[in-house]
Amino acid sequence: MKRSVRSAYLLIAPYLLFLSVFLIYPIFFSVWLTFHDWNIVSPEIPFVGLENYRRLIGDELFYKALWNTFRFILINIPLQIVIALLLAVALNQPIKGRGFFRAAYFLPVVTSGVVISFLWSWMLSTDDGIINEVLGWFGIGPIPWLTSETWSIPSLAWVAAWKNLGYYVVIFLAGLQSIPKTLYEAARIDGSGPVQTFFRITLPMLNPAMLLVLVMSTINGFQLFTEPFIMTGGGPANSSLSVVMYIYKNAFQSLDMGYAATVGLALALIILTVSLLQKKILERDAYY
Repeated sequence: MKRSVRSAYLLIAPYLLFLSVFLIYPIFFSVWLTFHDWNIVSPEIPFVGLENYRRLIGDELFYKALWNTFRFILINIPLQIVIALLLAVALNQPIKGRGFFRAAYFLPVVTSGVVISFLWSWMLSTDDGIINEVLGWFGIGPIPWLTSETWSIPSLAWVAAWKNLGYYVVIFLAGLQSIPKTLYEAARIDGSGPVQTFFRITLPMLNPAMLLVLVMSTINGFQLFTEPFIMTGGGPANSSLSVVMYIYKNAFQSLDMGYAATVGLALALIILTVSLLQKKILERDAYY
């Protein structure tokens, strides 16, 4: 018995070592950094107590970045969920070329976010972008998609939704295919139409998949970085500055690692709180 226990510990030791080095230690080190002032270059790391937290509370730029991130999430998540659900329902039907379309929708997921951001930067360009070119045929525009405080966040939300759409389509497809066919047969016998069947059977039975998509897309939304970093640089006038981009600027441009860690800790707590609230709300009526 003791030998089997020792063998078990030996087998999980590499994983525990990996977990300690790459997860547990960075978390504790980040929390420790929030009480210190470190600029990476200096060997000295002076203790500053709660100064970083006091600075965070009065930091207007942090609140602006947080509001920008919330705006992004409020646009991005409904857009992703609605389009992904509609595509999943369509691809769940016995249509010709279904396998090809499933692969095509998933292609942006495995494509580099940097490449996609550069591609959409060109497409959304005010001067020579293809989207403004097409709108010009109808006498619309040009619209400053990336250089306007009004349009920058919606544009980034669309690009991020387009990139991640295929992943959520796959999740919804898995949920749709797990719904018992007998429920649809019973609904058809009772005279339920397609719309009634969708809202009374399909949507309620998709609650677990919906919860997963909602939590994952929320976490991804709070981690917004690549799109604004490449496409807008956080502008104009910090109107598209995200919290993660603000962390990056403090850490690697201002070399203020202590304050960057403080902002990162605040963001982690916000993500945890929002995710738990979403889980609590949706799990009340979920079917497992």
